Amino acid sequence: MSASQFSALFAFALFASVLLQLWLAQRHINHVRRHRAAVPAEFAETITLESHQRAADYTVTKVRFGMVVTIVEAIILTGFTLGGGIEWLVTQTSAWFGDGVLAGVTMIALLAVIHTVITLPFSWHATFGIEARFGFNQSTPKLFIVDLVKTAAIAAVIGLPLVAGVLWLMGAMGTLWWLWVWLAWMGFSFAIMWIFPTWIAPLFNKFEPLPDEGLRARIEALLARCGFTTSGIFMMDGSKRSSHGNAYFTGFGKTKRIVFFDTLLKQLNGDEIEAVLAHELGHFKRRHIVKRLSWTFALMLGLLWLLAQLMQQPWFYQGLGVTTANTATALTLFFLVLPVFTFLFGPLGSFMSRKHEYEADEFAAAQTRAGDLVTALVKLYRDNAATLTPDPLHSLFYDSHPPASLRIAALRRQA
Repeated sequence: MSASQFSALFAFALFASVLLQLWLAQRHINHVRRHRAAVPAEFAETITLESHQRAADYTVTKVRFGMVVTIVEAIILTGFTLGGGIEWLVTQTSAWFGDGVLAGVTMIALLAVIHTVITLPFSWHATFGIEARFGFNQSTPKLFIVDLVKTAAIAAVIGLPLVAGVLWLMGAMGTLWWLWVWLAWMGFSFAIMWIFPTWIAPLFNKFEPLPDEGLRARIEALLARCGFTTSGIFMMDGSKRSSHGNAYFTGFGKTKRIVFFDTLLKQLNGDEIEAVLAHELGHFKRRHIVKRLSWTFALMLGLLWLLAQLMQQPWFYQGLGVTTANTATALTLFFLVLPVFTFLFGPLGSFMSRKHEYEADEFAAAQTRAGDLVTALVKLYRDNAATLTPDPLHSLFYDSHPPASLRIAALRRQA
């Protein structure tokens, strides 16, 4: 393949990907609008028309904004690649630091900073425009900036040494560098899962032991029945940023902990909270986390091997607007353009995720009452303004959870 042919292939793939994303988004908007006037029959007794229409308007607003972001991201990617942005950064950093690892790390860091600066207004609008307009935002400009600074600092402290290590391995380990990088990346991933709950998450939120002793006793009894050990059950002050409710598991090994947003604890009663937790435990008992990690590790191994093949081809660099062939440019170009060529595979990941959600629901229905999980989900759909009428094709590509009607129908059959 020649450089010009690869340039044309990349341009076509990017254009087609953007068109497909915009088409799916418009389908979703049209579908939600068509069903805005009436609450679906299965939710008519639990969701008011006002809540249903608010969710529709929220969804349409977010999807429209996402269409703008999609176009902007495509322009940025074109500028970095065919527009010569990365080539310019490589020239500058090579002039400063030569052609070693330091120059590569600096180039990648500058690329990340430039992208953050360009997209910062969009993040600001999403928080203080859309989320505020629909009553979800609880953050302040000061907190937004503090979060941004903390995130940048963590990325510098953790991310830059990782990038330096990867670039060194790519240059020092010969033709099997991809295997060494894969092993190092797996070790890094496990280390992050270990340190995140106790060292990183508390930098952004306050965590305290679950204050409701009665609820704690019920949760501990559920954990005992399911054979799940944890280092603690915590409440997080999620309300400092948003009124959306959530709960999650975090950590690895002995650092596993259960975290409830304070907003979720206010939205649901004890039976519903226990049912939601049982769903999360279902992911653990059905080994979904292990399966997802295994799939991710296997996929990364294949991608690194592919990168090892591509970085030997001059057309790969030149076709993406770069004349300097080195490990830093190869790594950067590969992971920048990868989503363009893999977007069509999105439904496969979504299908696997939705399958796991059904299995976790089935487990929760066996451990608690299916009806409690149904009422919890309905409240969460309502309070988080999640649409009850997504476009099926859009959902197929993007949604990690089954549509509300299908998910609740499955639970009601189990009940």
